[in-house]
Amino acid sequence: MVRAYRSQSEMEASFRQMRDPKVVSFSPMFHWTDQKVRVHVFYCVLALAIAQLLRREAARAGMAMSVRELLRTLGSIQETVLLYPSEGGRPRARRMLTETEGTAKRLFDLFGLSEYAPAR
Repeated sequence: MVRAYRSQSEMEASFRQMRDPKVVSFSPMFHWTDQKVRVHVFYCVLALAIAQLLRREAARAGMAMSVRELLRTLGSIQETVLLYPSEGGRPRARRMLTETEGTAKRLFDLFGLSEYAPAR
C-alpha cells in the first residue's frame, strides 16, 4: 500500500514537471488539429520518460539529482567549432568539446556520450 502511494506521488511529480518550461513542457503548443496535439503530447511524455530514465541511471551511479539539475548539467557539455584560415578556399574547421569536470564529466562517461562527440 505504501509503495503504491509513493509511486503515485512520483507520477504526480513527473506530470507537474510537464508544466515547468525549463524541463519537459507541454507549452507553448502551437497546434490546432487533434492529430498534431496528440503527437505533441506523445513526444512530451516520451521526453519525460527518457529524462526520468536518465535520472534513475545517474542515481544508480551515486549521483542523486533532480531532472532539472541533470538536464542543466548535461547542457553544460558544449561543442565548439574552431575555424582556421587556409591558403585558398574554405577555412578548415575543427570541432571539439569544451572542458568538462566534476558531475558533468561523470555523466558524460556514464551515458557514453564520447560515442557521439567529435573525434579528437
